[in-house]
Amino acid sequence: MVDSSPKYIFVTGGVTSSLGKGIISASLAKLLQARGLSVTIQKLDPYINIDPGTLNPYEHGECYVTEDGAETDLDLGHYERFLNVPTSQANNVTTGRIYLSVINKERRGDYLGKTVQIIPHITDEIKYRIKLLGKSKKYDVVITEIGGTVGDIESLPYIEAVRQLRYDLGYQNTLVIHLTLVPYLAASGELKTKPTQHSVKILLENGVQPDILVLRTEHQLPNDVRKKVALFCNVTVDAVIESIDVPTIYDVPMKMKEEGLDVITMKKLALESDLEPDLIAWEAFLKKHKNPKKEIQLALVGKYVELPDAYKSISEAFIHSGAANETKVSVKMIHSEKLEQENIEEVLQGVHGILVAPGFGHRGIEGKIMAVKYARENNIPFLGICLGMQCAVIEFARNVLELQDAHSTEMHRNTPFPVIDIMEQQKGVTDMGGTMRLGAYDCILSPESNAFQTYGTSNISERHRHRYEFNNDYLEKYKNAGMVPSGINPDTNLVEIMEISNHPWFVGVQFHPEYKSTVLNPHPIFRGFVKAMVEYKERQK
Repeated sequence: MVDSSPKYIFVTGGVTSSLGKGIISASLAKLLQARGLSVTIQKLDPYINIDPGTLNPYEHGECYVTEDGAETDLDLGHYERFLNVPTSQANNVTTGRIYLSVINKERRGDYLGKTVQIIPHITDEIKYRIKLLGKSKKYDVVITEIGGTVGDIESLPYIEAVRQLRYDLGYQNTLVIHLTLVPYLAASGELKTKPTQHSVKILLENGVQPDILVLRTEHQLPNDVRKKVALFCNVTVDAVIESIDVPTIYDVPMKMKEEGLDVITMKKLALESDLEPDLIAWEAFLKKHKNPKKEIQLALVGKYVELPDAYKSISEAFIHSGAANETKVSVKMIHSEKLEQENIEEVLQGVHGILVAPGFGHRGIEGKIMAVKYARENNIPFLGICLGMQCAVIEFARNVLELQDAHSTEMHRNTPFPVIDIMEQQKGVTDMGGTMRLGAYDCILSPESNAFQTYGTSNISERHRHRYEFNNDYLEKYKNAGMVPSGINPDTNLVEIMEISNHPWFVGVQFHPEYKSTVLNPHPIFRGFVKAMVEYKERQK
């Protein structure tokens, strides 16, 4: 690109939520990246929480953690999985963060006695955050996804900021993509465009004309429907893009390539690239994913299993690692709280691996511990993540070390055997938001461990999100009984990984490996776990 300043693309949504703005944004970014352009994506969330760190997963799905320790929206996980490039604090901005910054400036006297208002102060802060990402690193394109739906009260300042930015930066340097729904009425056999027209009308009332329309649909859009939308929404016909339902989210970039979304985007922004999109590796992944040679069943034991988005990164990591092993991983969601009242042998019969998921709080904890015990005693491949690793430590203490009342001080403050205890740095912390041990930390692996064999190196870095840790006062007892620390933080001696040495594959990790798994780089821990499950299934024949 000749111009030294980045081009800015804004992705808005209308008609209904959950249409997939994040996937469309990530797919377009992937196509532009595949043409040799440097691209990043950010998410603007209209809720007043500073970040999703204190939100219940039932409210907002999983909380995704970046390398620099930001607790962010789960869409950032999609961005990283598609682009294979880390995101940061600057890639997720909430209304809460915007208002907090403006209020802090007012308290310091930065506004010199001015009356602080939505316009210009809030909108200026939004514009600053959008442009800040473009200045933080050399990018050709910055894509900004605006959360919520056009017409929502909480989204209005963001739409106004987009209107102003188009004026500030120039219309040749900015682009608005609007994602809407074209519903199908079975009774009349018709695709209805009126919701899209009304959605665009709301944008126009706020001074923003979309340049490209992406229409979510369950049925193919005939040319006459595209022409009608183009005519009544003031866009060219080639800027009406069909986004039909596809088998997986990873098909969307290929579908958008067929529709020419990248071509029309580059044309309208005067972006130049002589390269056709290089999607060879992506296509190879899709081929393996859709044509597995083997199939295994995994039991995922957690307490938010009713909402798949609560474990989104874990689910996607199994898709990546499954393709790498040419294996379909069928995931059986098991509610840990209900497991406490059920016959565990009946529930877990036939599974080839057990994953105990991360989480917080005492609810369902005994069910997780029961699942750990079943995996350990039956030599079933096991992976525990964060709290799942801590449950493995508690189970081993109770049933192998014979410390009957062993527990975590998170669940039982006065336990006589606190094998999991609050971190020293966390003892004086009172605020809940953004105060955990967050982000990437180093870890040194033992050469004889499953972890070392899986990673192929002794030095790794992984992302964390926790307050409690393994209590090193009990370390020798564990070592002597066969549960060994195979990963240690070199600066704090924090135990990062625990393994059982005489078990085929029993690994608990304090960190969250799912955050770093991408389409083109499946995470080693998940690859190794899937491989262990395949081998376990073979041994059962």
